[in-house]
Amino acid sequence: MYVLIVEDERRLAQLIRRVLEEEGHTVDLAHDGEEGLAMALEASHDVIVLDVMLPEKSGIEVCQELRRRKLDTPVILLTALDGVDDRVRGLDAGADDYLPKPFAFQELLARVRALGRRKVHGREPSELRSEDLVLDLRRRRAQRADRAIDLSPKEFSLLEFLMRNEGRVVTRTQILDHLWGYDYDSESNLVDVYVAYLRRKVDRGYHKQLIRTVRGIGYALGD
Repeated sequence: MYVLIVEDERRLAQLIRRVLEEEGHTVDLAHDGEEGLAMALEASHDVIVLDVMLPEKSGIEVCQELRRRKLDTPVILLTALDGVDDRVRGLDAGADDYLPKPFAFQELLARVRALGRRKVHGREPSELRSEDLVLDLRRRRAQRADRAIDLSPKEFSLLEFLMRNEGRVVTRTQILDHLWGYDYDSESNLVDVYVAYLRRKVDRGYHKQLIRTVRGIGYALGD
């Protein structure tokens, strides 16, 4: 795969680069947010490994700008901050995965491989529909009936996952694995929190509720 590393700790950046290259990946390297953003926009990378605390422009700002520019390259955030609020902030910025420092290089490799496998290739539908709900995959917009729905990047991904599995029950573990690439603490209520966010935006004010809870298992969209 073609991987971009954006990390200002030069020794760590070189170590990550070496580990990835030994695995057979091609690697670009940037040491600040501005440089990393420019390189991400100039080339078509398969995965971006992005430190949060960067000079010039933070990793959160870089990720937000990439998503504003409609660049959907998978992003792994690296950070020494490991609170729940920090994780949620990074994921809401559009990141696909989150790896706290210090980390094992084998875990980083596994996550890079997982995100690379999930990158979509080939022809895809331009939109998904369920009842009066429409998800525009190219413009990353959602609409129910005649009302636009403002979704965060992670809420959009969650709705897309539910719509692609319309009529099927998806477990909390499946949602965690698809949206974040690895299992959170089993005590985490992150999936339930995001489903609640999504329900308020998609179902509130409508007679028919599209997102339903399957007690003890997970969630489903549609009948």
